[in-house]
Amino acid sequence: MSRKIPEENYKKTRSYRFKQWLDGTKDPYLDTVEMKPQEAFREDEVVVEKRHAERLEIMKRVYDLEHNAKIRVFNKIYRVFSVLFCISLVFVLLTAVSHLPKFGHAENPVNNEVSQRYIENGLQETGAINIVTGMILDYRAFDTLGESHVLFIATCTVLILLRSDKKKGKHGIEDMEANDRIYEPKNDIILQTVARILVPPIIIFGIYVILGGHLGPGGGFSGGAVIGAGLILYLNAFGFAKTERFFTAKTYKWMSFGALACYALAKSYSFYTGANHIESMIPLGTPGAILSSGLILLLNICVGIVVAGTMYTFYVMFRKGGY
Repeated sequence: MSRKIPEENYKKTRSYRFKQWLDGTKDPYLDTVEMKPQEAFREDEVVVEKRHAERLEIMKRVYDLEHNAKIRVFNKIYRVFSVLFCISLVFVLLTAVSHLPKFGHAENPVNNEVSQRYIENGLQETGAINIVTGMILDYRAFDTLGESHVLFIATCTVLILLRSDKKKGKHGIEDMEANDRIYEPKNDIILQTVARILVPPIIIFGIYVILGGHLGPGGGFSGGAVIGAGLILYLNAFGFAKTERFFTAKTYKWMSFGALACYALAKSYSFYTGANHIESMIPLGTPGAILSSGLILLLNICVGIVVAGTMYTFYVMFRKGGY
């Protein structure tokens, strides 16, 4: 049997010191190694000046445009090719213009069977009284889908380039947003009163323009611009805190994604039935009624959502750098 030794003797053993080292309760080198505070490193001024002179000499040799033969030759070739390119471009443009038909000529691209088809058969084939809306959202709906995606991609680009990082601390986003009026006029009673009166009619009018786009002047692009202007007015009057209660960056992303997906699915159905000469199950309705023109009403709503969100997002990003 092992004999128990007193605690004082145990603390003097190597096993105890090794146990302390494993537990991290004591550094075995503490107070046993001589330590001296290091002095700040100071480089010799002569060496510093010599290095600076060498750097200037290298920069002078690399960027010496006057005595560098290769750069002089490149500049001469660049000027010659620039002049030749401009002359060639002007020649091509003048040649293309000279071959255009005269104004009012029967062979003018404006006077072709496409525009005649739009005017004569537009109401019968699309069900839209507004010929422009029928052309944009039926005959040329694929182009309009591309335009809507261009708006969405442009918004994503602005988000990437202008987004402010949400940093904490002094002068960070959180400090700035502690004062809700930092980006707007401070409690402008006149602006807020006018906004309370005008914002609801503006948004209602924008909805009316979107829903009546197939019946008269208007549509998704113009109606969405009106709604976007209403949102911007509300933001200027009441600030970001109140606006973000119902419209945030997440809201915009989901609205745009849903609108573009709905547009793509609806027109994919139309493209498939039209390409295979299959009669569409969606009726055109009675011309002049609100529920008419097939899918044009739904497509106008999708385009309006994308345009309204894009206008508001552009304004917010250029002004604040984020929601």
